[in-house]
Amino acid sequence: MSEHSPVSNLTTEQCWELLHAQEFGRLAFHLLDEVHIVPLNYAVDADRRLVFRTAEGSKLLGLTINDDVAFEIDEFGDEEAHSVVVRGRARQLERHELDALDQLPLRPWVDTAKFNVIAIDVDEINGRRFELTRPWTHLRPPHDHV
Repeated sequence: MSEHSPVSNLTTEQCWELLHAQEFGRLAFHLLDEVHIVPLNYAVDADRRLVFRTAEGSKLLGLTINDDVAFEIDEFGDEEAHSVVVRGRARQLERHELDALDQLPLRPWVDTAKFNVIAIDVDEINGRRFELTRPWTHLRPPHDHV
């Protein structure tokens, strides 16, 4: 008799479905001897790459020096949570590659100029589903909507 586990692995297709459904995640990248994690909005293109815009700065510098990155999304509700982690290589897209991205919802969420478009070519993708038991939630005060 097998014991039920509250944690299960997602299939590759389930991971991609979650990535398509989300717009916000966290990028981990190297900059010199440090690992940085930054939030960003992204889209998935037709080639199953994660793409995002960025301004000049430490993120672009770090990706130029070392293209090895990780990217993570997660979501949770009252009864379950999902997490997807991608590992891959980031590179700045050239001008001739940008036309194919025009139909993607790839606009900055913050009103700043972000002219550099980065694509993450995915080497590895994995995800997990968690059945949640959060017994302390009954201790929270009720939400008052005024």
